[in-house]
Amino acid sequence: MTRHVKVALTIAGSDSGGGAGIQADLKTFAALGVFGTCAITAITAQNTRGVTAAQALPADLVTAQIEAVASDFHVAATKTGMLASAAIVEAVAAAISELQLPLVVVDPVMVAKSGDRLMDDDALTAMKGELLRRALVVTPNIPEAEVLSGRSIRNLDEAKAAAERIHRLGPSAVVVKGGHGQGDDLIDLLFDGSVFHTFSTPRVATRNTHGTGCTFASAIAARLALGDPLVDAVRRAQAYVAGAIRHGLAIGHGHGPLDHFWNSTGLYT
Repeated sequence: MTRHVKVALTIAGSDSGGGAGIQADLKTFAALGVFGTCAITAITAQNTRGVTAAQALPADLVTAQIEAVASDFHVAATKTGMLASAAIVEAVAAAISELQLPLVVVDPVMVAKSGDRLMDDDALTAMKGELLRRALVVTPNIPEAEVLSGRSIRNLDEAKAAAERIHRLGPSAVVVKGGHGQGDDLIDLLFDGSVFHTFSTPRVATRNTHGTGCTFASAIAARLALGDPLVDAVRRAQAYVAGAIRHGLAIGHGHGPLDHFWNSTGLYT
């Protein structure tokens, strides 16, 4: 007996270590009961210690992947991650518009967990000018929010001011993630254009945080695909990622990966 399931699309880079990027997105979609499709934007040679090589794909090949998915599947939500070049950003923005891809979650990936840069200056300019205005929500961490807003963030009030400035770039909503903040609790801040919402969870002391940003954004996209309002999608995404961090996997020699299937049974037992 066949079943109808929701479909989500991730447009992002590949992580050969399996902890971030396309691989994290597809695991998250599966864990949350959504069928995942993808358009790969770049290939990285990567593990928990860092990125040793990266190659962006031609923009027209990225477009072709998106068109192939959209022509055959009813995409219920869309997530973007690593978009290394301006040509790719512009191609993705154009495809979102022309194909009317819904519920776009933009994870503005700029730097890997290891510190390796994943976006050049021209791509950043294109993102601010072309992609963000097509997004339902953009999900920067604190360093990314500082770049996008042009202001420093040292506390919640400054995060609110940065979110307002990023909102003026065109997204319907902004989530400033609190993972780089201080304190016993991690606070994610959502600004929907008129109201601020805060979501708090106990901070976990661990090195197993590789792929948290990708996982959070794809969890929001999955919950949106399933019909959640944005506030509920962000709340549930935070809870899912917090659980995945608490159950992080002791593999690799650097920043280990999350357990994307922590709330499923038997996958790593």
